Amino acid sequence: MASAENAEHHGPLDQFTIQRYVEIDLGGFDASFTNSSLLMVAAVIVIFLLTTLGMGRGRMVPGRLQSVVEMLYEMVAGMLGDIVGGRAAKRFFPFVFSLFTFLLLGNLLGLIPYSFTFTSHIIVTITFALVVFVGVTILAIIIHKHKFLTFFLPPGVPMWMAPLLVPIEIVSYIARPISLAVRLFANMMAGHSILHVFGGFVFALGFFGFLPFAFIIALYGLEILVAVLQAYVFAILTCLYIRDAIFLHHE
Repeated sequence: MASAENAEHHGPLDQFTIQRYVEIDLGGFDASFTNSSLLMVAAVIVIFLLTTLGMGRGRMVPGRLQSVVEMLYEMVAGMLGDIVGGRAAKRFFPFVFSLFTFLLLGNLLGLIPYSFTFTSHIIVTITFALVVFVGVTILAIIIHKHKFLTFFLPPGVPMWMAPLLVPIEIVSYIARPISLAVRLFANMMAGHSILHVFGGFVFALGFFGFLPFAFIIALYGLEILVAVLQAYVFAILTCLYIRDAIFLHHE
């Protein structure tokens, strides 16, 4: 009886379990199609349909879909224009827009009951963070070549401070992808876990669970805000790193 109850019990972390739908083995590498893969594909499809249907006709008086797409476009364009500026803002717009909308849809789709949040897994968020980190580092080296090293020791700093300052700047630079990944992953996992815990209270209390249920509705609204905010913060920091790669701190 106890084993049956344990089998039926679902903890708050069970919702993050990877489930394989199609087993794929590529020479010992597990490339199975999972619930995480399914939601990633769903996010891409939603983005494609949103942008295609929203901007397909380009009406002077925008409809709802067109208004949403234009709002996303203006948000990312304004973000890049304010932080990076110039022609570089237009050059990196496709990348930042794709990154922002993909993470945003991943966060929001995960809020659908019985869905899956792929941004709640550190392997996913660290992959995106490393793409940004490696990309901006290569960009900085291409633009500035050996002067990129001045990023860790700006001109005007006394040389006697170099042994102290350079290691600190290197550690700070390497920590960028870690902070990017952990911030998004931790917020998504924590929020969904809290929703699951309070949802269990509602079912346990039965008729008297209306107060926790009202709290869950408010918490759900807050989680939607967090989902949007975390995608926005990821995009903002990406823009900041692009600016640093182009101009360095001292320029």
